[in-house]
Amino acid sequence: MNVRLAYGQGHLDVDFPEDRTTVITPSHRAGLPDERGAVEAALREPIQSRPLLKQLRPSDKICILFTDITRATPNHRLIPWLLEHLSEHPRENIVLLNQTGTHRPNTRAELERMLTPEVVRDYRVLNHECEQEKDLLPVGTLHDGSPALLNRHALEADLRIVTGFIEPHFFAGFSGGPKGLMPGVAGLRTVMTNHGYRNIGDPRATFGITEGNPLWEELRAIALRTGPSFLINVTLNEQRQITNVFAGDLIAAHKAGIEFVRASAMQKVKSPFEVVVTTNSGYPLDLNLYQGVKGMSAGARILAENGTLILACECREGVPGGSPLDQLLRSARSPEEVLTMLATPGFVRPEQWQAQIQALIQRKARVLLHSQLPEEVVRACHLEPCPDIAAAVRDELGRRGPQACVAALPQGPLTIPYLA
Repeated sequence: MNVRLAYGQGHLDVDFPEDRTTVITPSHRAGLPDERGAVEAALREPIQSRPLLKQLRPSDKICILFTDITRATPNHRLIPWLLEHLSEHPRENIVLLNQTGTHRPNTRAELERMLTPEVVRDYRVLNHECEQEKDLLPVGTLHDGSPALLNRHALEADLRIVTGFIEPHFFAGFSGGPKGLMPGVAGLRTVMTNHGYRNIGDPRATFGITEGNPLWEELRAIALRTGPSFLINVTLNEQRQITNVFAGDLIAAHKAGIEFVRASAMQKVKSPFEVVVTTNSGYPLDLNLYQGVKGMSAGARILAENGTLILACECREGVPGGSPLDQLLRSARSPEEVLTMLATPGFVRPEQWQAQIQALIQRKARVLLHSQLPEEVVRACHLEPCPDIAAAVRDELGRRGPQACVAALPQGPLTIPYLA
């Protein structure tokens, strides 16, 4: 059987054995027939909140927070519609802030593709840069007593409009909502503490869990300290069409969106598989290996002990090379040594959370990677190159015997399988 795996801006057509393959995808939801009309309606009739325009005075400073280039949010539609809704508000009182988290700043050309050239030309558009201490202000403390630092442009606004989209998240439960503020515009030290070894290692820090998840509960608490915030989050299908809009109270609107996503994304399976093939849901999430750990994590949920996981992740931007994740992986001789380093008191590194999750998966699985990365780079990241996915699946099933089966997740972490 042919399975189309999301990969880059296209697909990989891979042949799987018909009688031994289970394909797991999200329950399909049709795109809205009038996306803009749905956004307008959500702004006028928000969840547990007054309509957006009724919250504003002409003198109010507004900070619109939007997701960066690694996210699939249709910013090029959503942000212009939002700005049109705000057209009577003075432009000089509006700033757009890119939720880069700990990612690199986006270039002007990238911002123009993301937001449209007209928005970048007519409005003040800024990248959040997590290491720029001059742009950070404290909003209380974290669980270890260290300061919770967020971007001052968000904090100094009278109202924050937090945009984005909701999907399952591999350690925060779900994306969107308060994540647009924390870690979206948080300082590096703040993110490193919240995403530290203890929180990442908690079994509740996983797909589909927010309440009781110590990492998510802390970032929610930080986001709520910023003052009034208005949420506009969308949900998407595999064609990146908007399937619903959730606007209003930062927490209540996000919670409604979570339940909508949970109903389609969470897929129950009866038993684990010896081989799992997953993706990182294609561009833009599979830009690099840093993001690719999300796809690994989704597939690992239904992988048998000592199974084989194959990830298709284009990685057109590399690991990225020279990034903190790249340096951390190269500094260890094995995934187990990565975990030993991270468990050492006082050892803290940027992006260690991705390395920790990858290494934990490799404790129970062999992990192969199909990508654009050179073989030596893949091996330096403690992964095995996989030039031919179909051949690798045949080899693994042949080695494991006639009872072995394979699961394919063509949309990667847009589908979150779980064992019954």
